[in-house]
Amino acid sequence: MASSSHALRISPSSTVRNASVIPKSFIATPPTNAFIPFTSSNSSFTKNVNLTTTLSSSYFSSVQRKSSFSCRSQAEPIDTEKVQELTVYEINERDRGSPVYLRLSHKPFNSLGDILYTGDMEKRIGITAGICILIQNKPKMGGDRYEAIYSFYFGDYGHIAVQGPYLTYEDTYLAVTSGSRIFEGVRGQVKLHQIVYPFKISYTFYLRGIKDLPQELLAKPVPPTPSIQPILAAKALESYATIAGFTD
Repeated sequence: MASSSHALRISPSSTVRNASVIPKSFIATPPTNAFIPFTSSNSSFTKNVNLTTTLSSSYFSSVQRKSSFSCRSQAEPIDTEKVQELTVYEINERDRGSPVYLRLSHKPFNSLGDILYTGDMEKRIGITAGICILIQNKPKMGGDRYEAIYSFYFGDYGHIAVQGPYLTYEDTYLAVTSGSRIFEGVRGQVKLHQIVYPFKISYTFYLRGIKDLPQELLAKPVPPTPSIQPILAAKALESYATIAGFTD
């Protein structure tokens, strides 16, 4: 109170009168620019700021929408739960020496892999290649149990890798573990049906997680009988009886 009286004594009378009517809130609060958001008395400047902010938001929103739309238009949706059935036949012509290491073959050089044909036996696809380890002999079943890890090569289409039990006396299922090219991201299983051990086998794949398979691979399979043979054109590697880049 003493300092207030002193201030009143040194101030002009007009100041005292003005001070007596100054709102209490003005005296008690900090300077206005310490907490009130920035505003401008220049209305055109304010409009320009608002316009710029609006344009920036609009611009970036527009860019984001265009980017996401572009991605959606380029990506082809995949039905990950759709099961695609694919049948192929593996034939050992007894001229390649498989499934044993081919120093036992009649050929003077080594080659591996049995030959794959489409289900209708009219096109050469490629080969199977891998390893089978004997786990147990089953005398009562008249065959053996192997653990198999091998791949199916489909020329330019890529390959499918499988792993699991290979039984010579009954049908078995192996897990599809991976793939390449059109088979990238594949999962599922393959049924192995022994026709004539070890020379003729049919495989029926049940595949998920990939795009629709090319019709060239989806030929209607012939019945898996011991007498099945590929057509001569496929055995002779005629261009119309092989898939592109077939694996030899």
